[in-house]
Amino acid sequence: MKKILVIGAGRSSSSLIKYLAENSSENNWVLTVTDREQSLIDERLEGLQNAKGLVFDAMNEDERKQQIKEHDLIISMLPAHFHIHVVKDCIAFKKDVITPSYVSDDIKALDADACDAGIIILNEMGLDPGLDHMSAMQIIDEVKNKGGVMESFKSFTGGLIAPESDTNPWNYKFTWNPRNVVLAGQGGAVQYIRNGRYKYIPYNQLFKRIEKIQIDGYGKFDGYANRDSLKYRSIYNLEDIPTIYRGTLRKSGYCRAWDALVQLGMTDDTYQLEGSENMTYRDFTNSFLAYHPSDSVELKLKYVLRLDPEDEVFDKLEWLGLFENEKVGIENASPAQILQQLLERKWQLEDGDKDMIVMWHQFRFRMDEEAKEIQSSLVCIGDDEIYTGMAKTVGLPLAIGAKLILNDQINLKGVHLPTHSAIYTPILNELENLGITFQEKEIA
Repeated sequence: MKKILVIGAGRSSSSLIKYLAENSSENNWVLTVTDREQSLIDERLEGLQNAKGLVFDAMNEDERKQQIKEHDLIISMLPAHFHIHVVKDCIAFKKDVITPSYVSDDIKALDADACDAGIIILNEMGLDPGLDHMSAMQIIDEVKNKGGVMESFKSFTGGLIAPESDTNPWNYKFTWNPRNVVLAGQGGAVQYIRNGRYKYIPYNQLFKRIEKIQIDGYGKFDGYANRDSLKYRSIYNLEDIPTIYRGTLRKSGYCRAWDALVQLGMTDDTYQLEGSENMTYRDFTNSFLAYHPSDSVELKLKYVLRLDPEDEVFDKLEWLGLFENEKVGIENASPAQILQQLLERKWQLEDGDKDMIVMWHQFRFRMDEEAKEIQSSLVCIGDDEIYTGMAKTVGLPLAIGAKLILNDQINLKGVHLPTHSAIYTPILNELENLGITFQEKEIA
């Protein structure tokens, strides 16, 4: 009997836990789900058999070590910067471990120690990172195995709202961490390579420089660049590729309106506004505009952003409540914190809402001196506000990966990503059986 420990029962863990519980009898597993909050554990385990919950603080070293010692496989669903503590304990007790997060330099440095311990530290096993690697490598490897030479790779992913739940002019609701959405793209210039030339996008230009993408059956999307596309040349064994570009998807029109917030300064998190608790949202907006004795806040905003009288961008900003006389009520708040509070009210998921995950890849390559293109796309719509599309696309790859390790179908040791065919092939095959399917088409 194999014992599985899931550390963290947050929003993205629901499908992971359900899969492991429902497959536990067949595979002779015992599943333990832990969190600091009993309510989260109860919510995740409701209606499930063959699983038990345990309340404990994963940052309590003694408790953490005791639980890891008693289990065979650890799945860490903690915030990314906490994984290192779990991973070091797993090495000490020779326990395999999986995380959905980007592999950190600290964890990379433990590769030799993990090999010596005879364990695998399998990272980036969620959606993005995770499914993006698997689906991309499947096609890249197929092209290379047939003698093709990759010339361009573009990849975009978005956590969005399903069409049937899309009820606001931004065509967006929060399905993930709101703070990450507000601060997206900050912290350094975006970099990528196009036609052999390095390109950089400063933050104040990021939401202007967008790619237009069409997904069959779902319409048009805006794609804006992620921070560092260049590192994926080595991850995907595409060191000499002339073009590589990764980004985030939003519905068409979102980026132009978000750029207005950036240009105003509302996404800045580097300073605090004096007297923010007594500001109204109208005061907040006005604080970024020049003084004028008679012009309204609305008129000044249209002028500084060069918006036409009937511009849809203004309609989106007005809908957010930026001109309302309601008090902010947050002391010593940064602009980004005030904006986030407002957005959390307006972009919250309602009961019965469904989210939607969209992923799109474009591969351009030469085969027998002929130029070819393949496009691959995934659309996954959540079942409800618990078993969301995000939870399915993050949790199911993790769960299937866990099964493969426990059944000795993955024999790799050390620190790894799911870029090996031994990992991605069985996971993608099972995901297809579970309804998470990529649609591929060749472009003439």
